[in-house]
Amino acid sequence: MLKNWKNFLKEEDGMGTVEIILIIVVLVGLVIVFKSQLTQLVGTIFNKITTQTNKI
Repeated sequence: MLKNWKNFLKEEDGMGTVEIILIIVVLVGLVIVFKSQLTQLVGTIFNKITTQTNKI
């Protein structure tokens, strides 16, 4: 029984999936927190692109 428990703790097959899910959760959390700043930044970038393409 103790040997099975030690093997279970040493097993790392699912660690990659858990790490990816945690990274995605953190990124989504950051987007939610900084949503207004990101929206403003993207709007500014698109406005610059639009005005500079009209000059060409």
